[in-house]
Amino acid sequence: MTIRRDDLTTFFTELLQPERFPDYGPNGLQIEGAERIGKIAFAVSATVRSAEAAVAAGAQALVVHHGLFWKFHGPRPLTGPFARRVFPLVRHHVNLYGYHLPLDAHLEVGNAATLARKIGLKDLQPFGEYQGVTTGAQGAFLSPPTAAALQAHLERILDHPVLLASPDPRAPIRTLGIITGGANGEWRQALAAGLDAYLTGEMSEHDWHETQEAGIHMFAGGHHATERFGIQALMEKVRETFGVECLYLPCDNPA
Repeated sequence: MTIRRDDLTTFFTELLQPERFPDYGPNGLQIEGAERIGKIAFAVSATVRSAEAAVAAGAQALVVHHGLFWKFHGPRPLTGPFARRVFPLVRHHVNLYGYHLPLDAHLEVGNAATLARKIGLKDLQPFGEYQGVTTGAQGAFLSPPTAAALQAHLERILDHPVLLASPDPRAPIRTLGIITGGANGEWRQALAAGLDAYLTGEMSEHDWHETQEAGIHMFAGGHHATERFGIQALMEKVRETFGVECLYLPCDNPA
């Protein structure tokens, strides 16, 4: 079973609508490879490890959340570690797709929504405004856990330590806003929305104090750990839609 690269590109564009998002880099096809695709690898990030693993698996496409090109990097020469990410894909005609904010935001296969469903949130809605679009999800617990109990539950789901800045760990958490990854400063949006708590990947030193003083519970479960589920949900969507062979490339990134 193979599919055309153009059909896969169209599928991603229609599903994720990348044109809606002002992002930190390009979304979509970042390296053009084989026209026919029979195996697709999925990973959180385009790294030397994921590029080499995709090639070793015989994949004709690699789909990631964190692609190769970022505005904050500027122009980059194809040398050193960056070249080691690019050259295996180019030499073996592996297509590279990257979807950043579109994959964060999507309420079916997005990072925030898939994590929200795993931890038991209901009534999911878009959350977290960024330049006119939302990039996260919010919801409510039918049986509100305490902040401490939710911390323990998150550690089981994420298989990762979870920081909790809480005005009272014994307090019930009824509502939660989620923006995965490095959105530590966006707890203020959760506070403004009247939510009890906020979950993201990272926490700055000042967030520890400011969230508790503001009366909101903040959880930080790891940038990589909170962004593993969206790419896997996207993989299952591709598999169901096209029947093509797919595989997930895990990474033991502790950050």
